[in-house]
Amino acid sequence: MKYLHTMVRVADVDDSLDFYCNKLGLKEVRRMESEQGRFTLIYLAAPGNEDAQLELTYNWDPEEYDGGRNFGHLAYEVDDIYETCDRLMKAGVTINRPPRDGWMAFIRSPDNISIELLQKGERLPQQEPWASMPNTGSW
Repeated sequence: MKYLHTMVRVADVDDSLDFYCNKLGLKEVRRMESEQGRFTLIYLAAPGNEDAQLELTYNWDPEEYDGGRNFGHLAYEVDDIYETCDRLMKAGVTINRPPRDGWMAFIRSPDNISIELLQKGERLPQQEPWASMPNTGSW
């Protein structure tokens, strides 16, 4: 058995690609459009890790997606949790659960999908402003 991808439905392709590619750093690896099915599938992956993909599903006919249809969260390992969160904040992304422990943070996509960021290897020493930063919203 081999993990292939996680699928999330998105309401706006441009907003989602800006978030996942420009801000989070994923790369588009393939795209499929179905006129008959009226949907677009966009597969993303972290550079150098194309085996673990995120499938963005965009349905051409408007639909409301609330609560992620019982979706939990995506999780990505990062080289430096503090640098990653700082870069995301500077790009306008809210850090819902800051990396107070040097290990874990949560953010949300434009479609309200919860994304967990985990420090690669050992926890980093606690560091301000993260150590005293409160949670924002839900994650």
